[in-house]
Amino acid sequence: MRVGFIVGRPVGNAVIRNRVKRRLRHLAAQQLSSTPADVDLVVRALPRSATAGPDLDTDLDRAWARATTRLAAQPAVAR
Repeated sequence: MRVGFIVGRPVGNAVIRNRVKRRLRHLAAQQLSSTPADVDLVVRALPRSATAGPDLDTDLDRAWARATTRLAAQPAVAR
């Protein structure tokens, strides 16, 4: 499984972008055990993620669950 992160300039300066990436990387690591091994996910951080508190964890959990559910519903050929 691979996870990629897109944190663009609208999120903030380099320090803030790296902080957001570190937070997302930490939160994504907690989700890996419940995700199929043959999946590649890309997480795109929106500008609001720079100021998100504990909501970032909840938002990522919700988005991760929705993405894996949609992926499971697709035929295996489309992957």
